[in-house]
Amino acid sequence: MYNSKVQLRNSDIVLAYTFLRLVFGINMFVHGLVRLPNIGGFVESQVGLYKEIAIPPLLIAGPAYLIPIVEFAVGLLLILGLQTRKALIANFLLMMTLMFGVCLLQKWDTAGSQLIYNIVLFLLLAGCSFNLISVDNWLSRRKG
Repeated sequence: MYNSKVQLRNSDIVLAYTFLRLVFGINMFVHGLVRLPNIGGFVESQVGLYKEIAIPPLLIAGPAYLIPIVEFAVGLLLILGLQTRKALIANFLLMMTLMFGVCLLQKWDTAGSQLIYNIVLFLLLAGCSFNLISVDNWLSRRKG
């Protein structure tokens, strides 16, 4: 029989939030992890993508060096649930930069994928009150 009284349990939302934070954190962490050992090659590939656009290579290379570092750091923080809110905000700032670049290149399929990342970021940031299985929560309980 159909149950018309479906209710969301707080414990399920906390668990779902934790899993989404972990999956997204792993995604970002590995993005950075695989790029860091060859950061020069990554930067060179990014500069090459923008060679047809009238932007000085230095303006591409500078931010490109930061991308893997930010991905790695943000991913690690999200996996741990440490400084979660700040990590999500930093990730939003990174995504704004990436979205600007992708739109300059008119890579609309990639822009669509990045919008999905931003929806996940929105859900995680808006749901920070459910971040109970985390180092952040453990530290706040220790402070009393």
